[in-house]
Amino acid sequence: MPQLFLNEKSCESAEEPDRVNRAMTSLVHAIVAVAKADRPGTFLIAREPVAALQLAVGHPMGKWAGDPRNHDLWQRLRQMQNKAPYRAVYPEGETYSDVEYRHGDLTVEGLGAAHLMEGMGVSLPVAPHWDRPRLTLVREVLVDGEGGPGSELTEVEIPHAATREHIDGHLPWIREYAEAARRGDLSSIRTGAALLERSRELFPDVRFLPGAEAQLRELKQLWVHPVRKRLAEIQQAVVGWDAVKEPEGPDWGSKTTPEHQGRKREHCVFTDLDGEAQYFDTHVRFTPHEGRIHFRLLEAERRVHIAHIGGKLGI
Repeated sequence: MPQLFLNEKSCESAEEPDRVNRAMTSLVHAIVAVAKADRPGTFLIAREPVAALQLAVGHPMGKWAGDPRNHDLWQRLRQMQNKAPYRAVYPEGETYSDVEYRHGDLTVEGLGAAHLMEGMGVSLPVAPHWDRPRLTLVREVLVDGEGGPGSELTEVEIPHAATREHIDGHLPWIREYAEAARRGDLSSIRTGAALLERSRELFPDVRFLPGAEAQLRELKQLWVHPVRKRLAEIQQAVVGWDAVKEPEGPDWGSKTTPEHQGRKREHCVFTDLDGEAQYFDTHVRFTPHEGRIHFRLLEAERRVHIAHIGGKLGI
């Protein structure tokens, strides 16, 4: 199961104690339901250790945990795999300081971490906007464009739960994820290094130049999912290519464009695996603006060589 990230903003209300306690009980029932579906893969990640959490203003975890009616749920929560703070589960050296997520007017670090790590957000249902099985966030990413530094805003959606009922709609996904992790499927890969390690198995008709291998090994966690998706599309395109019906090349599955001549000559020449300089101007995007994969098709070998995985060349 993807990791569960506690939405810290749902723990900052000024609701009366009984309502906060009921909300916490509801949330723990949801978390326990996830753990039942995939105990080995279920982690709860919070801003601070679970025992030290504030559930609302002036309402520490102890006020809920100390109620005898909550004893069994508290014990189950304590026995779960817990981590804090959010960055404890980020790839080594990654801080995501260039990414911010908002829900309405609120900056939501935990829900943003859920999106970055392909997890699920969980919240105390103390307000209607947290009592939903999915949430839409606005993501702002700092980028260096042709006109200088700027930012890119996009809407993203994450799976979310605040009640046991919300989990019912997520159970197929949770079980599929758990099974994929057991099988070691592509969807279970979370780092560029793991993607590179299994590239010959997953993408047998794709080869990476040394520079692209290094880029893949050090790939930002934020980019792992879109890159693996594009690589899978490229592999599928090569396998399904009918050179007679498609003499101009395979259907790459995503918008694929060449660089114009000036940029092609200046930025797109790489030394291929045979030691010869070649143009790698054909590229697909794996983010709306910045991320690009530059490659060339070797028609006779029915193989693709990839020279670059990263930002726009020359920027």
